[in-house]
Amino acid sequence: MRKIRIIEHISLDGVIQAPGGPDEDRDGDYSHGGWAVPHSDPAIGEAIDAAHGESFDLLLGRQTYDIFAGYWPNQSGPMADSLNAAKKFVATHRPDSLGWGPVDDLGSDIVTGIRRIKSQDGPDLIVWGSSTLTPVLLEEGLADEILLLVFPVLLGKGKRFFSDSANPCELALVSTEVASSGVLMNTYRTVGSLRTGTFSEAKE
Repeated sequence: MRKIRIIEHISLDGVIQAPGGPDEDRDGDYSHGGWAVPHSDPAIGEAIDAAHGESFDLLLGRQTYDIFAGYWPNQSGPMADSLNAAKKFVATHRPDSLGWGPVDDLGSDIVTGIRRIKSQDGPDLIVWGSSTLTPVLLEEGLADEILLLVFPVLLGKGKRFFSDSANPCELALVSTEVASSGVLMNTYRTVGSLRTGTFSEAKE
C-alpha cells in the first residue's frame, strides 16, 4: 500500500492558485500569480526534497499536469530529473493528449483509479497543486500526509485548498520548521475522525 502525500504552497487565507508565476493559472481573471516567489528560501527546497523521498510517482490534476509539462522538461538539475522521471497518474478526460511521460490516466472514475494505484506496490504518490484533485483526496480520506508551505501573504481570492465539502477529521502535526523568509513548513498526517468538546464547566 502506497502513501499519498500532498505538497501545497498556500497563503494564510488558504489560497493555492498560481504560486509560481503570473501566467501559471489565470482562471477567474486571477492577477496575483507568483506570490510565492519573493519568499523563496533554500530551506523550502530541502523540505520538498525530504517530502519527495528517494523515489516517487506523481498524482496530478490535468491543469497541474499541463503546467508541469510545459516547464519541467525544459529544466535541468536534480528536481527536474526526478519529476521528469517519475510516473505520472493524471485525472483527465483527455488521456490521448498526455505527452509528458511516463504517464497513465486514472480512468473515468477518479476515486476508483486512485484507490487502485494506491493499493499497488511502488513508491509513494506525490500530489502537487491540483485544486480540483486535492479536495477529492481529503473528502475520500485518501491523503496520508500533507506538507503545507504556508506563506506570509493574504490573497483574498483564488482557488483554495480546503473546500466546504471536506469531511471533518483530525490531523497530527508531525513536524514544523520556519524558513528565514517567514514561510512555515508544516507536515501533518491524518489520524481519524474529528473530536469535539466544550470549554464550559459542568454545573454541579
